[in-house]
Amino acid sequence: MGAQLRVYRRRIRSVQSTKKITKAMELIAASRIARAQQRVRSSRPYAEEITRVIRAVTSQSSIRHPLTSERPEITRSGLLVITSDRGLAGAYNANALREADRQLDQLQTDGKQPVLFVVGRKGNSYYRFRGRIPAASFSGFSEQPDLDSAKAVADALIDAFSAEHGEGIDDITIVFTEFRSAITQRARAVRILPLPPTEEEEARPSGQPPPVYDFEPDAEGVLDALLPRYIVSRVFTSLLASAASESAARRRAMKSASDNADDLIKILTRLANEARQGEITQEISEIVGGANALAAASGG
Repeated sequence: MGAQLRVYRRRIRSVQSTKKITKAMELIAASRIARAQQRVRSSRPYAEEITRVIRAVTSQSSIRHPLTSERPEITRSGLLVITSDRGLAGAYNANALREADRQLDQLQTDGKQPVLFVVGRKGNSYYRFRGRIPAASFSGFSEQPDLDSAKAVADALIDAFSAEHGEGIDDITIVFTEFRSAITQRARAVRILPLPPTEEEEARPSGQPPPVYDFEPDAEGVLDALLPRYIVSRVFTSLLASAASESAARRRAMKSASDNADDLIKILTRLANEARQGEITQEISEIVGGANALAAASGG
């Protein structure tokens, strides 16, 4: 009985230590959600406005820019997959990778060759283990992305998109996790290149007159300057949304782990009390039995 009681107490101490870690991680993730959500809200207006301006510019000019014109034939498609650098985030990485695999299967079904670009150590390890080596991988900033990191990712995408036909890629899709609330996040796939031109009526808000643009030095020069900023803003917005989703998923996972630790401690404590009670009962029985034996020996 004594050995069994020691085992229960050792397991209780182990679970309590684990609970301290999960509780600390839950608090850290919770503290990051509000700031990450604010960064997502702050970046969204710029991304939406620059997209609107580029579409308006392309609708008023007759040039065919490489970043806005559809290729005659799409043979190689780029897929940027955003995952996390660390685990313990529930189904966050699994959902993003599942959506990415669905996109990869669809590209292969359509006869296109997928070209992978991966953000996050988890995604990089996932694809390398399965024999799919990414064309470029990035890590170290999944929880707190900055503009320089987004620019590095965007530059790799633009270089691949601008490469000669046969060596580069013909379109680009981003797979990221959209942050809707602290409870709800959803993996999404969004095509960002080439940017399809739209009619001016669709590009401008309702009730506003169509803007008139003067291009200096020319429309192609304006697009050359704006489109890289557009790609950076879309990548940066996707990274921020994924970072907020990662923190929210990790907070939920760690809260669930802490709650499970509490339940396990209660169960182990009850088992330890039962073992202790059995040990006490056995000791009392041994004492009573010894006393009866002494009494019987004395009476004889």
